[in-house]
Amino acid sequence: MRNENNLLIKTEELTKVYRLEGEEVVAVDRVNLKVNEGELLAIMGPSGSGKSTLMNLLGCLDTPTAGTYFLKGQDVSKLSDDELAEIRNRRIGFVFQTFNLLPRATALHNVELPLIYSQVSPKERRERAFSALESVGLADRANHRPNELSGGQRQRVAIARALVTKPAIILADEPTGNLDSKASEELMELFLALNEQGNTIIIVTHEHDIARKTRRIIHLLDGKITGEERLS
Repeated sequence: MRNENNLLIKTEELTKVYRLEGEEVVAVDRVNLKVNEGELLAIMGPSGSGKSTLMNLLGCLDTPTAGTYFLKGQDVSKLSDDELAEIRNRRIGFVFQTFNLLPRATALHNVELPLIYSQVSPKERRERAFSALESVGLADRANHRPNELSGGQRQRVAIARALVTKPAIILADEPTGNLDSKASEELMELFLALNEQGNTIIIVTHEHDIARKTRRIIHLLDGKITGEERLS
């Protein structure tokens, strides 16, 4: 592991409790996690283990019930909704299982979207979006709509959209869940290449073969970290 100066994520006793039908459900249970800049790691566990809840906390999509979360040294666990939205837009890129692309928009426009919210000029938006599509091997599909692309290509558009804001971290939630084995393999090769370029990537998955293509695996069960593997 690199030194503390490269620490990107640090959680201390991070906890999320939901109240369902009068009962408390502990989805994330006192998680202590450190992630350095430039890491490629997987958070792995069965359904109901708390993977997605933990990702929502790390992605500032939700706030913890207890504990603290430092992102690049800033305690983001007690920020307001507006402040969290700004953190998400500037520092975090998301990739979801269902792609979440606008069906009537071209690949280029889908990738541009986060920059529109950041009020980047139209000329710079297009240049950066095209460059992001180039980085995932889809420059020649810039003017295609999602229904004209394969599942693997759609997920690459989603990755380009995540990259376009030059975020501190990319969070991918079951990114291969809707892909066949060949497209999944190609996608993991892309993640490895992006990581080699310095991107920090956390992949949430329940698939052993996907997790084992990363550098480190965090095992989660019943909201707790139960173990860790270093693969390289």
